[in-house]
Amino acid sequence: MPTSHRLHLGSCICCGDLLSGGLDRRNFIRLAGAAGMAAALPGLLPSSALAASSRYDAMLLTCIDPRFQELTYNYMKGRGLVGRYSQFTFAGAAVGVVAAAFKDWHKTFWDNLAASMELHNVPKVIAIDHRDCGAAKIAYGEAKVATPQAETETHRAALAEFRRQVGERQPKLAVETGLMALDGTVEMFA
Repeated sequence: MPTSHRLHLGSCICCGDLLSGGLDRRNFIRLAGAAGMAAALPGLLPSSALAASSRYDAMLLTCIDPRFQELTYNYMKGRGLVGRYSQFTFAGAAVGVVAAAFKDWHKTFWDNLAASMELHNVPKVIAIDHRDCGAAKIAYGEAKVATPQAETETHRAALAEFRRQVGERQPKLAVETGLMALDGTVEMFA
């Protein structure tokens, strides 16, 4: 088989000639050309293809509950935001960020939010908690979610604390908070 048709069989610059110490002029030119193309490539791509230079409309904070994945997507689609937000998902959404029961998770969220702001230039965070949330029950106890009214007030307080902490840590970031029902409707809280 001619040398030019071999694939990693001893004569390519990645595993053959370099290992044997025989980087000839032809392979040096190939290597230099590949390096030049790699260096030039970022300048050839549109800025929207580079995450670090892109701007998205929001970062979405949601819960891991599988019942709400499609509902949350549909909510964001209805707002015209599909493809225009980054997403962070863990148990409890805002509850997971502020409840003492999940204190070991807090740093992870704040670090991720800072990265999303840096990489995606997000101007706001949207936190969507949901009804019948097991994480809220773990964090605050059964009585705090036993009735629809108690559940609403528990999430309202957690989301208000979330807004307060975002304002303290990222004062330039706008915050939207809401509570999603089992049918996908969202009650927004100011």
